[in-house]
Amino acid sequence: MEEELRTLQENHLYRRIKVIESPQKSHVRYQGRDMLMLASNSYLDLCDEECIKTYVADVLREYGTGSGGSRLTTGTTVLHTKLEERLAQFKGREAAVVFNTGFAANSGIIPALCKKGDIIYSDEKNHASIIDGCRQSAAETVIYRHNDMEDLEKKIQEHPPKSGLIVSDGVFSMDGDIVNLPVLVKLADTYGLLSMIDEAHATGVIGDSGRGCEEYFHMEGKTDILMGTLSKAIGAEGGYVCGPRVLTEYLKNKARSYIFSTSPAPVTMAAAERALKLIEEEPWRVRRLQENTRWFCEKLKEHGISASSESAIVPIRIGDEEKAVRVSERLMEFGYFIPAIRYPTVKKGEAMLRAALMATHTKEELAAAAYAVSSAMNSCGL
Repeated sequence: MEEELRTLQENHLYRRIKVIESPQKSHVRYQGRDMLMLASNSYLDLCDEECIKTYVADVLREYGTGSGGSRLTTGTTVLHTKLEERLAQFKGREAAVVFNTGFAANSGIIPALCKKGDIIYSDEKNHASIIDGCRQSAAETVIYRHNDMEDLEKKIQEHPPKSGLIVSDGVFSMDGDIVNLPVLVKLADTYGLLSMIDEAHATGVIGDSGRGCEEYFHMEGKTDILMGTLSKAIGAEGGYVCGPRVLTEYLKNKARSYIFSTSPAPVTMAAAERALKLIEEEPWRVRRLQENTRWFCEKLKEHGISASSESAIVPIRIGDEEKAVRVSERLMEFGYFIPAIRYPTVKKGEAMLRAALMATHTKEELAAAAYAVSSAMNSCGL
């Protein structure tokens, strides 16, 4: 272990935990300093929202801190079912099931649905939780080129007709680009496959009201399985899946990560349910987030930095791992919290800064941040 850690350090791939000393919000305190947070997945800045905190404080007093058991034994409260009902309504589906995390959801859903003899078609840039879910399944996994629907169809045609699944991120977690959902769903329907989209970084971010990929493409109800998380734009914790009731009942009986995990705390479920309600009540949050992304990309371009995104994730490509770390460290000195993203999260030699925006960032803050990124890159010879 020591030898491998030394190798990671020599290759500038060693990770160190950064300990934040305040709530997760647009400004955080790190090592006693105020920092502009430009890396958080809390896209709508709901982790420290006052009305949510007030609501869950009452829930905490009534329901306590833990659930005491798995969902199938003692761990389901009225708050769990209330959240699932709101999720199903928000996503336009018949039913929903909540898991402990998004990782637990993917590692439970995929092995439960795909058996020996099935084929899973998975985008090469899918999240690690999808990759692990495929590995845990008894099905064969076929990887297709990133968001390349021609390659996906070619791969499907290369295999004898079998039941299976096409699975993809909705918004890809590092590049911030969006799945070609219309063609993916068409291919799934044409070849008799299930379609599954992970909307972890799409929910609360894309679409006119933040309902995700289907709303973005105006094709509501077309995807077989919608999976997502409660820990990003929703600002709480947990994962979920939405779909027909037969799917959710099946997963309750077959998904091992659901059956054999202690249920999420009631207070966490209450926070997520209240946040979803707030997203519906205050659509300006989603619009502001989308405006901020466009503004930040424009300001980066003014400084000669290639940048574009239709989500809240703006990749700033560096390439060399050592330089990426140096640029990130320089930005930390300037007061901007943007960690370097390196292998194995991205391929070797494709290190980047992953800027993630919030609805509450101001245009002045983002303009200053774009200038700081340019200055940091210039100081590191980029």
